[in-house]
Order: sequence, then C-alpha cells, then structure tokens
Amino acid sequence: FTSTRDSKMFVIFSFLFMATIVKDCSSLNLNFGTNNVIDIFGVTDNELANNTIVKDDDPPPHKEVARMARYITHKSNWGALATMAVREPIVGFPFANIFSLSDGPLDKSSGVPYMYISPWEISAHDLKQNNKTSITMSLAQGNYCSKMNYDPEDPRCAHIILTGTFVKLTKESEEGQFARNALFSRHPIMPEWPEDHGFFFAKLEIKNILVLDFFGGAITVPVEDYFNANPNTQFRLDMM
Repeated sequence: FTSTRDSKMFVIFSFLFMATIVKDCSSLNLNFGTNNVIDIFGVTDNELANNTIVKDDDPPPHKEVARMARYITHKSNWGALATMAVREPIVGFPFANIFSLSDGPLDKSSGVPYMYISPWEISAHDLKQNNKTSITMSLAQGNYCSKMNYDPEDPRCAHIILTGTFVKLTKESEEGQFARNALFSRHPIMPEWPEDHGFFFAKLEIKNILVLDFFGGAITVPVEDYFNANPNTQFRLDMM
C-alpha cells in the first residue's frame, strides 16, 4: 500500500465484507440440513461425497439410484409393509404394518427382503387373500439422516418402495436356509419366538422399485439394475 489511508480503507472493506457474510449465514433456516453455508455457493451433498467427506459406511451418491436402493435394503432391519385389509370395518382399505427384515447377514447382500412371520399376524390374513404388497424402507432408521440434520421427509433422507408379491418359503430349501441365516443373524431374538405360533420364512418377490433420494421426484429403478448393483464394495453379493 502507498499510504496509511489506503491501509485503513483495506481494513474497513475487509470488515464490511466479513460482516455481510455473517449476516447472510445467520439468515439461513437451520432446520433444513447442515450444509447451510455451503448451500450459498451452490455445492450439493454428493459433490462433496465425490471427494473425501463421505465415510465408507455412508450412502452412495444420489445419482447411483440402483446402489442407493440396494444400500437401503441391506441397511434396513425393519420396514413398513402395506396390504389391502380384509378385516371389518376397514375391508379394502390400505393397511400398513411394521416387520423385521433382512436381505442377508451384515457381510452379504442379496437385495431380497426376507421376513419371519406368523400366520396369526394381522397382515398375514390380508396376504393370504391378496399377496400383492409394498415395503417401504428409509435411511431415517439409521444414523445418517440425524447426522446430516435431515428430516425423514427430506428427499435427501432417502427411502425406497419395493412392490411385488409375498412368497412363502420352504424352510428346508436353499433359499429358506439363507433366509433363516439372514434373519436370525440380524435379529437374534427370533429363534426364541413361540414355536406354536407357526412362524415361517417369506420374501418379497420384487416387481417394481422406486427410489427417492434427492430433489426432483422419485425414480424407477429397473429390477435387473437393482440386483446387479453392489450396495457397498465391502459387501459380498449373494444372488438367490
């Protein structure tokens, strides 16, 4: 600088610039994600994910929708299963119920949601008459969304809807044994459930897959792409 006056002007300008930035940041809605300051500059979560911010156990980038669907299925220990009710006074109405799920042990992923269910269960009566069903699973049941300060309804707190048919498995079959290992390894209390309740293994035979993991609406993932995707490089794929 050529003068004391120039130095003073530079200090004043720097102070005003920083005050403007602080003011802009303070006006942000702190309830809509943790990347408030980053949002000012138009940087998305997954642009950061492509660098070094996302850990190995975090979801894949949102553009990789098939991997995202497989990731959510494998990470989910439970989901909401929807049926068409056959009980009065709600005959014909949609009915949602919670079920424990597993698509495989922690180090294996089949992509198939397996269940252990009693014929006495409310939804089992619905499925006996109409085996068409959908299962919804969400990242909200893990730590990722809370860590990122995403509300469960925020699209970035990804969820999937798998639609298909409910299929009962034979315990002695190869797939029945896989389902047993998949469920009992993730839900160790299951073997202690009452034997006289007739629990059996079942699966969702997937016909359609919807993924909502970012702004812009849900995306349909081809079933073949879903089963060919690897949810995480540390997992082994088991195709039944």
